[in-house]
Amino acid sequence: MGSMKPMRKITVQLPTDLLDKAQHSSGESLTETIRKGLELVAAGAAYDELRSLKGKVPFSVDWRKLRGDR
Repeated sequence: MGSMKPMRKITVQLPTDLLDKAQHSSGESLTETIRKGLELVAAGAAYDELRSLKGKVPFSVDWRKLRGDR
């Protein structure tokens, strides 16, 4: 196992029904469910930035030729 990142122990108050739904959906422990949710929120900014580049990045590959390889 690699080096462990520093952790913070926190206390939060969350609606029980939201926690139950999230934990049921993830199939993980409470800690892992919350961690996964925070990772998704953190990744959201990266996805927004990628979406903002749509149509602005030139590609030198012809998609028609790529489809012909199938």
